Amino acid sequence: MTIWVDGGLRDVDSATVSVFDHGLTVGDGVFETLKAQEGRAFALTRHLERLTRSARGLGLPDPDADEVRRACEAVLEANPAPLGRLRVTYTGGLSPLGSDRGEAGPTLVVALAPTSRRPDSTAVVTVPWTRNERSAVAGLKTTSYAENVVALARAREQGASEAVLGNTTGALCEGTGSNVFVVLGGRLLTPPLESGCLAGITRRLVADWCGAEEADLPLAALFEAEEVFLTSSLRDVQAVNRVDGRELPGAPGPVTAKAMEVFAERSAADIAP
Repeated sequence: MTIWVDGGLRDVDSATVSVFDHGLTVGDGVFETLKAQEGRAFALTRHLERLTRSARGLGLPDPDADEVRRACEAVLEANPAPLGRLRVTYTGGLSPLGSDRGEAGPTLVVALAPTSRRPDSTAVVTVPWTRNERSAVAGLKTTSYAENVVALARAREQGASEAVLGNTTGALCEGTGSNVFVVLGGRLLTPPLESGCLAGITRRLVADWCGAEEADLPLAALFEAEEVFLTSSLRDVQAVNRVDGRELPGAPGPVTAKAMEVFAERSAADIAP
């Protein structure tokens, strides 16, 4: 495996960052995960735009978009794979121990790992922890993922692949690494960004291509919906067949199946939507 670290390609044994990197010591960093197929990254421009928004939200300098593109292209060329997870990580860089940021400048790492296609449907669980929609980092894709690690571990313990969280008002928010859509009364709905959820790239494309509406929804909507599905860069559109103890027989339902079909066709036709 070959990895891009701060300006060049390194083999896996020499691709290192300092133990004093702020991304390691306090989680001061942002990242993007992209789907890569046959050496091409899907929706790269959209991901770079979100990386910049997240960096600005943390007060980090804007990433050099041209450098990130070069790094992605170099890593994809050096690590051929039919389907891969391309990860761009951008941190506060070498810093003193503690929350103060240093003067050395950011660290950029780009790596690729092979992956496999997700199943068409999956189980999810709800968890008792909440997203803080008023947090200073609400809606930012930061490397501070410990909360997601804990919630996802709970889901795995219960035979599910994702945990879904509400926010502090009890509204439906998002999964640990996905956005959530529900079908209620035949309408395709997803929580608004004001709920605290991440502005998912796949979420936006599905909403635009399939006519989904944003709506404030209670977490209980998961137990009333005719259909539920998740979206993310690697899941694409994935039907939910169980929410906690509630089975959703026949998943994917007709609305979800249509969304899966539309996303597959349009994403295959345009690598840079």
